[in-house]
Amino acid sequence: MTKQIGDELPIHDFPTATSVDEFVRNIAEVRGKIAAAAERVGRAPAEVRLLPVSKTVPEDRIRLAVQAGCRELGENKVQEAKRKSEHLADLDVAWSVIGHLQTNKARDVAAFASEFQALDSLRAAAALDRRLQAAGRGLDVFVQVNTSAEPQKYGLPPEEVEGFLRELPNFSALRVRGLMTLAIFSSDIPRVRECFVRLRTVRDRIRDEDPALLGDGGLSMGMSGDYEVAIEEGATCVRVGQAIFGKRQTPDSFYWPDAAGEPDAAAADAR
Repeated sequence: MTKQIGDELPIHDFPTATSVDEFVRNIAEVRGKIAAAAERVGRAPAEVRLLPVSKTVPEDRIRLAVQAGCRELGENKVQEAKRKSEHLADLDVAWSVIGHLQTNKARDVAAFASEFQALDSLRAAAALDRRLQAAGRGLDVFVQVNTSAEPQKYGLPPEEVEGFLRELPNFSALRVRGLMTLAIFSSDIPRVRECFVRLRTVRDRIRDEDPALLGDGGLSMGMSGDYEVAIEEGATCVRVGQAIFGKRQTPDSFYWPDAAGEPDAAAADAR
């Protein structure tokens, strides 16, 4: 797919939504941009799923977002997601865990999550499968791929993805839905786009060889600052937090630090 927008991502100042009307407006704006990005490359907007990400958002504001139409929510940290799922159990919400999983938290994920988007080890797959089997349920999963080659990031190297996928049928409670990635934290669109292109290329190659390995063949990629680029490159799910809820006090770099272990605040603010 060809480049459609400029060379640098804009720096956003996402206002905090504190009312149902403000959430309705923010969600509508995001959906409008999703539609425009899809149409620029000849895709149907309905092909792109919006996953609102509520990490660090207080539960009272999450309730407002649900009133505004959010019916699924993504969380990075299992403990935070578990607490929210329990405290907000009266709401009709499906919870997606999108951050790295420590195997000692597999029981929690198996108990409440409807989806896990960061599968990147057979150890985690085995732990999840064991807990899911005990609970008598299955779980949709995306395999996380490190498309930026940053050593501090989780995810499989692209060249290991096919071999990993061939092992997953051994875990019958896991339903593979596609691949997930985090683009490099940069305002440089060509560098960000390269990560998305790489994930799509991996998906397409594997799907051509053995489509059964990838389930729906989905591509979860793109966040608040770069989801339009991700959609231009084939994203079927975009994980949008700040553009819906407002700027977080804790930047994304808290979850994915740079190579020196220090937050890259400028890059994170662009997301």
